[in-house]
Amino acid sequence: MLVDSHCHLDFPELFSRLDDVVQAAVRAGVERFVTISTHVGRFERYRAIAEGDRRIYCTVGTHPHNAGEEPDIPAGRIVELSRHPRCIGMGEAGLDYHYDFAPRDVQQRVFRTHIRAARDSGLPLVIHAREADDDMVDILRDEMDRGAFSALLHCFSSTETLARAGLELGFFFSFSGVITYKKADEVRRLAALVPDDRVLVETDAPYLAPVPFRSKPNEPAYVVHTARVLGETHGLNEEEIAAVTTANFYRLFAKAARLEQEDG
Repeated sequence: MLVDSHCHLDFPELFSRLDDVVQAAVRAGVERFVTISTHVGRFERYRAIAEGDRRIYCTVGTHPHNAGEEPDIPAGRIVELSRHPRCIGMGEAGLDYHYDFAPRDVQQRVFRTHIRAARDSGLPLVIHAREADDDMVDILRDEMDRGAFSALLHCFSSTETLARAGLELGFFFSFSGVITYKKADEVRRLAALVPDDRVLVETDAPYLAPVPFRSKPNEPAYVVHTARVLGETHGLNEEEIAAVTTANFYRLFAKAARLEQEDG
């Protein structure tokens, strides 16, 4: 079994044919999905998707692109929403200095709010980081000094600086279709540095489709191609990397493991 640990099933490209998307993924061996929040104010949407299928979970959080739209949501409100049974994590939240759709100081403030929410709730934080590694490392280390929290560096394609910091802090790393791209040698090199017990796979669908679907809309079924290449960087075959990444998913997202135990 594989888990797509990060997809956006609410986006029109996927939501308009959600049943077909899920069934295609299941046929490919992908049996669990996490639909990721980009706006706290849209949590009802993510919750409804997760309530509609026991194989789907959700998160709650504000993407850095949208931090300017939701600059002042308190950590307590995020924690309150996260208590929904199908919500297993915070985010995605973080810093994106490539587009700068929100002012950097606002992104940083909103990111710290989500870290507090992760710490207070005990749920892991899904981190988005793009071209902001120095500030990201400074904030993560500062916040960890204030109190421990768990996190996943999603769609990891950043520098060795952030990779080393994430390893130090005990974070998990998720790899997307980027790892399959011909020119992604550095991503593959850094993936190989991450211990087997801290790697996950994702699609970030409908974005970043892996080879051989690059430039097409991505979907959860395609995570098998990402897993194959990630396995190669770790010297693992397809069955082994599936087992490793699935076990890591349940260790990080412990709420999902508890829910499935309760469901029998």
